[in-house]
Amino acid sequence: MTPEGPAYQGRLLPHPEEEVVDQGLGFDLGTLHSRRRILGLLGGVGGMAALAACGSDSTSANRTSASASSSASAASSLTEIPDETNGPYPADGTNGVDVLDKDGIVRQDIRSSFGDAGATAQGIPFTFELTVLDIVGGGEPMAGAAVYAWQCDRDGKYSLYSEGVESENYLRGVQVSDSQGRVTFISVFPACYPGRWPHVHFEVYPDLGSVTDYDKRLSTSQLAVPKKVCDTVFATAGYESSVANLAQLTLKTDNVFGDDGGVHQLAATTGSPEAGYTASLTVPIDTSTEPTGVSAPGGGGPEGGSGGGPGGQPPSGAPAGGQQ
Repeated sequence: MTPEGPAYQGRLLPHPEEEVVDQGLGFDLGTLHSRRRILGLLGGVGGMAALAACGSDSTSANRTSASASSSASAASSLTEIPDETNGPYPADGTNGVDVLDKDGIVRQDIRSSFGDAGATAQGIPFTFELTVLDIVGGGEPMAGAAVYAWQCDRDGKYSLYSEGVESENYLRGVQVSDSQGRVTFISVFPACYPGRWPHVHFEVYPDLGSVTDYDKRLSTSQLAVPKKVCDTVFATAGYESSVANLAQLTLKTDNVFGDDGGVHQLAATTGSPEAGYTASLTVPIDTSTEPTGVSAPGGGGPEGGSGGGPGGQPPSGAPAGGQQ
């Protein structure tokens, strides 16, 4: 690695995302030229014969070594996404209700409730994509992982817990990662309620069959949304209460992202209020370690109590830890 980017034999790689052996014909010719110079130093024809014989037997080994080195380098540059609490309103079985064993929970569009419920969450369209990577596996995409995501609505309410939406289950869903480790959810832009930066919760499980067992989770974390985007969205109709709440927060004062300013959880976000927004976040996971995120106690948070109250001020004396 050089200040200008990845290099081999002093030459910058034209395709830094690929292995050394896959840099293209032009780069290979440069490598061949360098090999010939070494051959001359080894003693002309005799050296050439020796190197050729060695090379013919070691091509496969060299490619394997280069691939392993590339994977190791990629993995070493990854930082595991921070583990966080799942908050008071997860509906994963750790705080009362469990939505993960219901038919219909596996879906991409999570804006509407499913089953016997029928409400649809209103708000600016918000599509978020998570790419799950396996640090232990050399930073390779984690295909087949199950990701459960949930969030509050435009009013700061969580379905299945908040007053008025206890019978709804919108803004909750499970997706299985594709061959690139990606899952995509179609949602609405989350509100900002007192004490918390706008965010989306998610849990990662090794496969779909594991999502009903919280103990099998690989990671519990949260996605944060950039301030500039939040300011733009909250200036639109329906998000009025979020304006004052956001004005009292920064990523450094948020009680979840504050330890590092959300540097590993801030999603790259593009779009507009008219067209909607798209956010993407890379989620590296170290599968050799135990998750440290814990289930939060009920109470506190935007709704107050153990699941009641309108989105807005938490009850007097509510612990900050509940606002998650």
